[in-house]
Amino acid sequence: MEKTEVLNDFFASDFTSKGLSYAAQVTEGKGRDWENAEPPTVGEDQVREYLRNLKVPKSVGPDEMRPRVLRELVDEVARPLAIISEKSWQSSEVPTDWKRGNITPIFKKGKKEDPGRGKSCLTNLVAFYDGVTALVGKGRVTDVIYLDLCKAFDAVPHDILVSKLETHGFDGWTTRWIRNCLDGHTQRVAVSGSMSKWRTVTSGVPQGSVLGPALFNIFVGDMDSGIECTLSKCGNNTKLCAAVDSLEGRDAAQRDLDRLERWARANHMKFNQAKCKVLHVGRRNPKHNYRLGGEWIESSPEEKDLGVLIDEKLNMSQQCALAAQKANCVLGCIKREV
Repeated sequence: MEKTEVLNDFFASDFTSKGLSYAAQVTEGKGRDWENAEPPTVGEDQVREYLRNLKVPKSVGPDEMRPRVLRELVDEVARPLAIISEKSWQSSEVPTDWKRGNITPIFKKGKKEDPGRGKSCLTNLVAFYDGVTALVGKGRVTDVIYLDLCKAFDAVPHDILVSKLETHGFDGWTTRWIRNCLDGHTQRVAVSGSMSKWRTVTSGVPQGSVLGPALFNIFVGDMDSGIECTLSKCGNNTKLCAAVDSLEGRDAAQRDLDRLERWARANHMKFNQAKCKVLHVGRRNPKHNYRLGGEWIESSPEEKDLGVLIDEKLNMSQQCALAAQKANCVLGCIKREV
């Protein structure tokens, strides 16, 4: 079997079912008053502004249309694109070409023959650890629990997602358009000029797009419902911070973990137990054990959070040392070439 087909089979193994029972419960009794409202419109100026801000280095999609071409021909293509987009929105029908995507695997770590081994968010890091250091600065014993959703962007059930859009008050035009966009979405894997066959995508959000992360944020928006401790979300990375110098604090953290596990089950998601860790911070930390879905979460002396290495003393010097080492390697390569 070709490498592209093996990779496409692997990526497809992350897809989930739609979760129809949840959708039926949420959408039951919803009216269709939106059909009597004014239909949505797409202005030519809106399209022109978007095209002028396209990033030229971006790779081409299955249509092989380069961003530079669209940006340089903005005055010629803005009007037809506005008309097409408006008709698509009003009819809730997405052209088949818009539902296709090329997947280019990127090797990260591990063994290249293992298909499963394939930007840090500064604001998230600063805001979260500002709260952690404030607790430690007051002498509070603190536990940081790192959670990871398995293949989160690929596993989002479409019907549950659309139900949540309706719950958030999205109009019928938009929810029907998004549902149509998700239904019938296909992908193929591209490696060194070789292409796999097209494969239907039964779950997940469109990746490599502006729409995908926005939909995912809406999907996980209710994850922190009822949470007692501090919960921070950034993509599929979730962190729970709790002051645990009392029994009540430790119990609150465990109750939150139980809530998060129930949320995952209700939304047809699951946590990657191997990547879930606890960082015990503060002097005389009792290093309490926590459970997630019946399994104990392993403690770790240090953890990489959004690409930044942090230890139990909240010291990031090792991260700085690794960055300096990498920079020296690059400089060494440049020196040898000069």
